[in-house]
Amino acid sequence: MQERTVSAANTENAVQTAPAYRVVLNDEEQYSVWWADRELPAGWEAEGTEGSREECLAHVGRVWTDMRPLSLRRRMDPVAG
Repeated sequence: MQERTVSAANTENAVQTAPAYRVVLNDEEQYSVWWADRELPAGWEAEGTEGSREECLAHVGRVWTDMRPLSLRRRMDPVAG
């Protein structure tokens, strides 16, 4: 059995090739995080933010302040309803 050594260069390459994430948004203005190198699921579109999973989740935490779906917010808003 051959032993495999991991060099600093191999570790650095692994970090650089780690999958990046993107923030996605659906028609109800609900946010999620998705792998940047994968096709988006039906009903979701890229919001524009990409980075590490932690960076994307932090962005979602800053911008998604009202968890109610858009349709519910519209029904509850007496001006828009």
